[in-house]
Amino acid sequence: MKIVVTGSLGNISKPLTQTLLQKGYEVIVISSSADKKVDIEALGAIAAIGSLQDTDFLTATFRGADVVYAMIPPNFAAADPLAHYDAIGNSYAQAIEKSGIKRVVNLSSWGAHLAEGTGMIVGSHRVEEILNKLTGVDITYIRPGSFYYNLLHNIDMIKTAGFIGTNFGGDDKLVMVSPEDIATAIVEEIEQPSTGNKVRYVASDERSCNEIASVLGAAIGKPDLKWLLFTDEQVKAAMEENHVPAIFADKLVELNAAIHSGLMREDYDLHPPAVMGKVKLEDYAQEFAAAFNAN
Repeated sequence: MKIVVTGSLGNISKPLTQTLLQKGYEVIVISSSADKKVDIEALGAIAAIGSLQDTDFLTATFRGADVVYAMIPPNFAAADPLAHYDAIGNSYAQAIEKSGIKRVVNLSSWGAHLAEGTGMIVGSHRVEEILNKLTGVDITYIRPGSFYYNLLHNIDMIKTAGFIGTNFGGDDKLVMVSPEDIATAIVEEIEQPSTGNKVRYVASDERSCNEIASVLGAAIGKPDLKWLLFTDEQVKAAMEENHVPAIFADKLVELNAAIHSGLMREDYDLHPPAVMGKVKLEDYAQEFAAAFNAN
């Protein structure tokens, strides 16, 4: 089987590529950085260097493949982050159609069932809508929870303020996931027959913010660590003080508010994973502690 992997050698794409190669598949890895070519080839994959917004490049790279794994790399410099999703989503759709690809696994997100109210995740919803217009293509939408490594953004706050705090917290429950568990789910979807479009939620663990703070606190030697709940206005003001661009601050506050209200997990709760991933919060806490102590 010939598989195209997007996302270069990122947190998901690297373990995904390694697993696919170990299974004997031919893997083409797309990267926008020529510097990644040597590393990609060192794994045993074929490097395809080009832009995801170059439809001709994508079409040529996709042609002859059995499966395409399609993800949208984040672009925090984009003037309009949702337009960034639209542009790459449309580029994927055109290349899939022109190349004759019949099987796609798309990295989406929990909360992608909603067309508004989830901040940046609205971009994932839009990409799903774009790909849904394709005919004769079987698509699996992988909708992971919040990545464990997002917790790393709290390190500076813990060190300076002594707590974690945002506009979700306390008893709010957070669905978390490891990139390794996402990669495992993608491989499973690639290897099993699929007809039509389907959604698969992927999660490794689910805990309240209070529990998360307790586990992380124990790992870093701060057993009394708390996760405080602030208002949307307080969090937005703090972001503005830290010079976060307004469009990103608005989207992040909206996303956090959707976690606090339960909006993000509405569809997840109706279609939870049949099996949770292997990497639990206590496992990730050791990685968090290493990063905490390294700073």
